[in-house]
Amino acid sequence: MMDFRILLAAASFGLAGCAPLEPSNPPRPADTLTTIDRMADSGPSPTFEAEKMFPSWFAAIEPYRVIGDQDDGVYYVGTKGLGMYFIPTDEGHIVIDGGMPGQGAYVADSIRKLGYDPKDIKILLNSHAHLDHSGGLAELKRLSGAQMIASEGDRSALEGGFYLGSENVKSLNAPPIEVNVTFSDDFTVTHGGVSLTARITPGHTRGCTSWMMDVEQGGKTYQTLFFCSASVAANRLLGPPQYEGIVEDYRKTFAITKDWKPDVFLSNHPEFFGMAAKHERLKAGDPLAFVDDGGFPAFIAKMEKNFEAALQKQTLKHNAIMSE
Repeated sequence: MMDFRILLAAASFGLAGCAPLEPSNPPRPADTLTTIDRMADSGPSPTFEAEKMFPSWFAAIEPYRVIGDQDDGVYYVGTKGLGMYFIPTDEGHIVIDGGMPGQGAYVADSIRKLGYDPKDIKILLNSHAHLDHSGGLAELKRLSGAQMIASEGDRSALEGGFYLGSENVKSLNAPPIEVNVTFSDDFTVTHGGVSLTARITPGHTRGCTSWMMDVEQGGKTYQTLFFCSASVAANRLLGPPQYEGIVEDYRKTFAITKDWKPDVFLSNHPEFFGMAAKHERLKAGDPLAFVDDGGFPAFIAKMEKNFEAALQKQTLKHNAIMSE
């Protein structure tokens, strides 16, 4: 297994401080979702040390089948804290997201462990153009020659290797990747008997893409959602915004998704859908451990509440600065 210790030193985002604990109780690192939420309140920091801030992004785990019958369905090939997914077919394979820069090899190794050849990947898909999800895609494309299919809204960031709206923050750059096919919305990728439908759920990025597919297991079909994101994280909502129309885009996503109730909710950060607990149930013998039609509605409601709180805080801060 390769060692993916990556230290990114440059301008990025600070975190809110934690209350001191007794020396006999050393502080535990915040989980990914908490840390991401704190980014909405934080100011600039002189360094962004990815492995210290998000150690789970670099923690290897064994790949496994999430849902679907043998040799079909969806496999998890990510790290403890970054969700990457593998969908095998007889006509070549599909991968969703590539993790951090340098983790394309990790994904390829995970695919080999499952008994498949990563050189047979034919299609690469992306949730959104941030380095923790697009960083390994170029490496996978070089290895396999696969087509990169992505939203038009995220194309410039993928091909330019930058974080839209923070192009000067070089520590957030990802290896550029050529996009072979672009789409706007309600686009379906059909390959090897598998169909994935793209729904643009913008805000987190301009072209943030959620993917939907039906997966069969035991004679029953389960609607599976790979949700992009709806966290504010380090995005500026105003003064100036990360990109024009970002606030309206977030609210569009909350309106689009209000009635979504997928059988299986997956995402690019495992903590979003409680992967650890579900994986334990799967290992204990529950083949439908990831079936949870109440998981996504609860999650998206929390994201909308967090967004409105972040917008209020950023508005107050912006108005205070403007009045000085």
